[in-house]
Amino acid sequence: MNRRLPDSIIATSAKRQGGFTLVEAVIVIVITTIIAAGVAAFMVAPVRGYVDSAARADLADTGDTALRRIARDLRLALPNSVRVSTDGTGASYIELLLTRTGGRYLALEDGASSGAGNILDFNDTSKLKFDIVGPLPSGEQTIQAGSDSVVVFNRGPGATNGDAYSVTAGNMNRTLISSISGPTITMASNVFAQQVVNPPTSTKGTSPQQRFQVISGPVTYRCDPNTGTLTRYWNYTITASQPLSTGALSTGANAQQALMANGVVNCTFSYSTSNSITGALAMLNIKLQASDAGSSTVALFEQVHVDNTP
Repeated sequence: MNRRLPDSIIATSAKRQGGFTLVEAVIVIVITTIIAAGVAAFMVAPVRGYVDSAARADLADTGDTALRRIARDLRLALPNSVRVSTDGTGASYIELLLTRTGGRYLALEDGASSGAGNILDFNDTSKLKFDIVGPLPSGEQTIQAGSDSVVVFNRGPGATNGDAYSVTAGNMNRTLISSISGPTITMASNVFAQQVVNPPTSTKGTSPQQRFQVISGPVTYRCDPNTGTLTRYWNYTITASQPLSTGALSTGANAQQALMANGVVNCTFSYSTSNSITGALAMLNIKLQASDAGSSTVALFEQVHVDNTP
């Protein structure tokens, strides 16, 4: 015998199987939105902090690498060859002559007057050869004939017979190495014998310890906040006055450049010799800003001791 359910029970069951009403769905959406907004409010600050921290870490790494490279070059600089300046646009420059190696040259004081060996002659311009005393440089210090130059007793810009930047005949203390065979170096010209003793109180640029340095060429770091770049230039043409333009730093068949850092907003190079006769202190300041992380900035400072004993 089949019994029929009451109509009220049938209606209630059909209502329960009908799903959410529009009002219920709206209420759920509103509640979910409120919860999501509350969670987001707590998540924004940590996420933003992480992004800023990562950006600052990248900036610090970039700046630290650039400053370490500058410091390395400064420690390898020819004594008394560092020059610092700025141009009219606000760009800062630090220049140096990069040494490859050095040693002692054979001199009369070594007992070579009998002709046993080639002395570095400061009187006869026809004497283009001199011998190295001691072991020959090797590895990264191997002398490169045709590109490296010999410098003797460099005392800095403006020094009579002691300025490696000088291009004036009779005052130069830098000459190109034409060839090297065993311990014997052949110079393109004997600029040391061409040096002029004028005024009478001056002397030729002989080294008291018979020391010489070999330089591979000039190096300049140009920091330009206008373009936000720090660039290294090398192997350009040496000039008596410090080159303060990208054009001057690109002169010469072997001139090269490399970008060291982007995002530079400020930089300062300074160089002080006031505290020591044979040493100096270079101070490097650089400030970088991230391009994709708002106002995240990093300021770095480094001091470098420079040995100026010629």
